[in-house]
Amino acid sequence: MGWAAVARAVLPAASMSLACALGQWQPANGKQVDREGGVKAPKFSYVRAANLGQVLELLERYGEDAQILAGGQSLMPALNMRLSAPRLIIDINGIAALQGIACKDGLVRIGALARHVEVANSAIIRQHLPLITAAMPHVAHVAVRNRGTFGGSIALADPAAELPACALALEARFVLESRGGRREIAAADFFKGLYATARLPNELLTEALIPVRRNWVPVFLELARRQGDFALAGLAFQVLLEDGILADGRLAYFASEPQPTLGLATLAAIKGRRLDPATTAAAISALPGDLAPMGNAVASAKLRLHLQTVLTRRALQQAQAAANRQTRIL
Repeated sequence: MGWAAVARAVLPAASMSLACALGQWQPANGKQVDREGGVKAPKFSYVRAANLGQVLELLERYGEDAQILAGGQSLMPALNMRLSAPRLIIDINGIAALQGIACKDGLVRIGALARHVEVANSAIIRQHLPLITAAMPHVAHVAVRNRGTFGGSIALADPAAELPACALALEARFVLESRGGRREIAAADFFKGLYATARLPNELLTEALIPVRRNWVPVFLELARRQGDFALAGLAFQVLLEDGILADGRLAYFASEPQPTLGLATLAAIKGRRLDPATTAAAISALPGDLAPMGNAVASAKLRLHLQTVLTRRALQQAQAAANRQTRIL
C-alpha cells in the first residue's frame, strides 16, 4: 500500500475532499478513471509475491502501473471508489523479511509490514520509542489498526497521519530497495508534499530505522472532531530537559500542512530556555514562521493555525510537568 501512484492519486474519502478543495487531486496516473462501476473496483491483475526479489522485479516492470497491497486500508476504498485503476496489485503480506520489530546497536528497526497493533503493543517500541506508543491510540480505529501497516502509513504520506510526523520528530531513516540496490533516506528528505514522497516507482519501502535516545521526553497531541477522525492539527515533540532547561528537541507538526513539517523557528525560539510562560509566549510568536496551513471545508487555514498554537502551548506545559516529575525523582 502507498506507492507512487497511490501517493499522488489514491486518497481516502475524507482526505480526498481536502485535496479536491486544494485543487491538487488527480486521477490515477493522470488518466480519467471510469466511474460507471459504482463501488466495484476496476479490473486488475493480482500477484501474491513469494519473496522480496519477485516484488522488486514486478515493480521494475510495471512501475506506476503497479500498486502494493499491505494493509489495504487506503488502497481498497480507493479501488472501490474508482479513484485508482492499477494494472497490477502486488500482495506483499507473505514476505517475512518485511515483518518484525527489533532493536540492535542503538537503532529500532520497524519492518514495513509491522501492523499498527503490533507497533502499539510492542515492548521494544514502548521502551525505546515512547513517542510512537503515545501516538498509536490516535491512529484511526481498532479495525484499521489490526490491518494497517507502519510502512503503508509512511509510504502513503497522508498529511493528517500520525506516524509520518513521529518519524520526522524521531529522525527516522527509511530503507528503499529496488533491483538496482538499496538506499536509505532521512525522513526529513522523504516527505515531499501532499501524498508525495521521494520513493521512486520501482522502489519498495522495506523498513524504518530509528535511533534510540535516552532521557528524552515524548509529547504527542492531536485535535480531531471525533476519536479516529482525520486530525485537524497535531504535533509530535521530543525534548531533552536538563535541570528544567530545554537543552535539545525535535518538533514536528502534521494535519495543517501538505506534509509533516518541522517547527524549526519555534524550537529555536525556546531552545536553551527554562520552560515557563515567557518561553511559551516566544514559541507561540515564532510558530507562524514555521507553518502555512491548508484550508478546506472542514477547517480554515486560520483555524488550523490557531489549533496548532493551542497544541504547542499544551505540549510545553506537558514537557514542564515531565521536568517537574524528573526533579522530584532526583
